[in-house]
Amino acid sequence: MMRTGLFIAIVLVSGCFAGLIHGGINLAIVEPYLDQAIGIENQNLFATGEEEDTPEFWVEYNSYRTWQKGGQVLAGAILGTSIAALVGIVYMLSRKALPQNNVKGTLFLTGLMWFTVFVIPFLKYPANPPTVGDTETVVLRSILFLSFIAISGFAAVGFYQVYKRLQNKKILAFVGYAIFISVVFVVMPENPDEISAPMELVNGFRGMAFVAVSVYWLALGLILGGFVEKLKERLEIS
Repeated sequence: MMRTGLFIAIVLVSGCFAGLIHGGINLAIVEPYLDQAIGIENQNLFATGEEEDTPEFWVEYNSYRTWQKGGQVLAGAILGTSIAALVGIVYMLSRKALPQNNVKGTLFLTGLMWFTVFVIPFLKYPANPPTVGDTETVVLRSILFLSFIAISGFAAVGFYQVYKRLQNKKILAFVGYAIFISVVFVVMPENPDEISAPMELVNGFRGMAFVAVSVYWLALGLILGGFVEKLKERLEIS
């Protein structure tokens, strides 16, 4: 039996470390695109008269952005810890089906979760910078994105159960998931907002956001696997 308390602590610490890495990378490669996007947004506000281009505006704006950037790493640590808690639950439930090498096992699991709950939803609803998106549709867009994450995640769990029950032709479980998620991909509504920002900015932002999140999942798999391997005797696992 695995020592649950110690494992939970390892999972949360791993998630925190991976989240700190994610936050740091966001600060380095994503924030420059946010600065550009918000700069365009500010110019639009000045052009429409919603805001005035005054020293007071820039003092308040710079103060807010400094605070926002300062909280980037902390926010990454909090989000990383939260996601890691889910990974820990899945790991405990599926550990026997994972590769026996602990690092390979956690990397396989985080890679699978990266693909099902991040890559597939991201392909349908890619991240956009602040200049893209109507504030009136933010709730709808959030519901669509989170719904796709939930559908893809639960579908992966369901077809994993099918995979376990199949004696032969286990590949059918993978084919089934691929067909199911392809149908969902087509049926789910498109993003309701038109892209008015320069595509170079939008694509750059999306690319860097994809890299930053992918690094989080990779870091989580490596850190968690390293901890489990190092402490496997105390965790009472092989």
